[in-house]
Amino acid sequence: MKIQLQDGSIKEIDKSSKEAFEVLNHSTSHLMAQAIMHLYPHAKFGIGPSIDEGFYYDIDFDQPITEADLAAIEKQMHEIASKNLKIEREELNKEKALSVFKDNPYKVELINELEAPITTFKQGDFIDLCRGPHLLSTEPIKHFKLLSLAGAYWRGDSKNKQLVRIYGTSWFSKEDLDNYLNLVEERKKRDHRILGKQLDLFMISEYGPGFPFWLPNGMILREQIEQFWKKKQIEYGYQFVKTPIILSKELWITSGHWDHYQNNMYTTEIDEREFAIKPMNCPGGILVYKNSLHSYKDLPIRLAELGLVHRHEASGALNGLFRVRSFTQDDAHIFCREDQLLDEIKTLLKFYDEIYSVFNLNYRIELSTRPEEGYIGDIRIWDMSEKILEEACLASGKEFKINPGDGAFYGPKLDFKLKDSMGRVWQCGTIQLDMNLPHRFECFYIDSNGEKKEPIMLHRACLGSIERFIGILIEHYGGAFPVWLAPEQVVILPVNNVYHLDYSKKIYDLFKENNLRVKLDDENEKLGYRLRNAQVKKIPYTIVIGDNEVKDGTITYRRHGEKEQTTIKVDEFIAMIKKQIEAMK
Repeated sequence: MKIQLQDGSIKEIDKSSKEAFEVLNHSTSHLMAQAIMHLYPHAKFGIGPSIDEGFYYDIDFDQPITEADLAAIEKQMHEIASKNLKIEREELNKEKALSVFKDNPYKVELINELEAPITTFKQGDFIDLCRGPHLLSTEPIKHFKLLSLAGAYWRGDSKNKQLVRIYGTSWFSKEDLDNYLNLVEERKKRDHRILGKQLDLFMISEYGPGFPFWLPNGMILREQIEQFWKKKQIEYGYQFVKTPIILSKELWITSGHWDHYQNNMYTTEIDEREFAIKPMNCPGGILVYKNSLHSYKDLPIRLAELGLVHRHEASGALNGLFRVRSFTQDDAHIFCREDQLLDEIKTLLKFYDEIYSVFNLNYRIELSTRPEEGYIGDIRIWDMSEKILEEACLASGKEFKINPGDGAFYGPKLDFKLKDSMGRVWQCGTIQLDMNLPHRFECFYIDSNGEKKEPIMLHRACLGSIERFIGILIEHYGGAFPVWLAPEQVVILPVNNVYHLDYSKKIYDLFKENNLRVKLDDENEKLGYRLRNAQVKKIPYTIVIGDNEVKDGTITYRRHGEKEQTTIKVDEFIAMIKKQIEAMK
């Protein structure tokens, strides 16, 4: 398959490659824009890139549009694509480009930021500001689907106008498209908001938008994750701290959050002083460090905290557990010497590997560098910090991608992008290297010469937000959690309460003695109904007790999602499930 590159040259690529998928989808975004231009002549176009699983285009419509309108746009796209229009690249000087796009303020804004020559791609009566690459014609664009609408501020800035973002996906074969659409439907079934209600895990109340309530089953799930987290901290030499939720304005001014993050902070007044509810745990961790005098021999000092933070997110952005206003970060702040830094980051990379592997989550790493503006500290320190993060990844054999300009305002970072069982990618963990906040807070340790020296600070969150991570796990497992995580691990169903309830109660008591999370379902309902309910609740093991089990002193169990039934001795079952819990599989 041939594509046209940004410099106008032609390149042969494998149709099965990621590059081919990206080019197909970017070209399909242009096709969609051309179809919309025909149907909505006054629409103005923003940008339309390819993304991991398809494409989108941000559009300023002069009339309301709904998902019901997508079918007509698709039909127009098929009509245009069937004409096999040639896709032609052209270079323009800035004056000509401004003239071509004079009626589109979004394109004009972009052109004014570009250096000549300006590149465009044209197909039939449609021309778009674009660097490419592109297909050579519309002929390969056959198997696509427009998926959804969303609101998106122009260039991601809430001060700008909100445009309509149309998402779509495009594939080289009908089979690939159908497989992807089936995957999308499966994802909908795994929606953590639906499963959270079905499994009694959490709720959101109108009395607290963005502030989740944890229900009993959800608290069991959460406790298992937190206990696992605490065990790993101890294993890696962390100490636990707890810092206040509300701290004075002066602290946030010193940290820089007041200047850089004030709009997302909740504030209050106490004793005629201004305070803020913490949006981050970092300044509190620094105050803990400053509470004692430290020698170079004491470092590294690793302080871990499950810290509750609050951030004022826009109401339209709230989404179940994925975007909330109150959440718990699995934070840690490490204070170390410069000669310890490389080994400390390498150890963190090993730590992250072990955590994510337990949940069967693969990941990739992105190195986010200094923002173009709004950062604090010296550029020399930023350059050195970025180099150290890069060296740590290379020394650990970890591949990474550069994400320019996306670092925190106080330092560069490694971001961990997790891929779940549905192929979706989530931003969770982060390692942030910070030489700025220790300086602003005048942190020091006494070096081997008896002199004061500033430590280097690492901000580290592996799960990120506990709430968000649980939302990801709900969808990753489809609510069918592994035994060690499941709020209810076993349910016991007596076939007939008259004959089988007493033995069922003995089994129940024995399981409780062995610290299994067990439920006895002796409701006056038919066995089939109770079996279906156990499947709906996605309980890992369903045990049925009938005549044979009572007579032989056995149990018959079925794993969730399986039809096969197995009859074994009670002690064998307990040993089996305990082994699974211990292995955390």
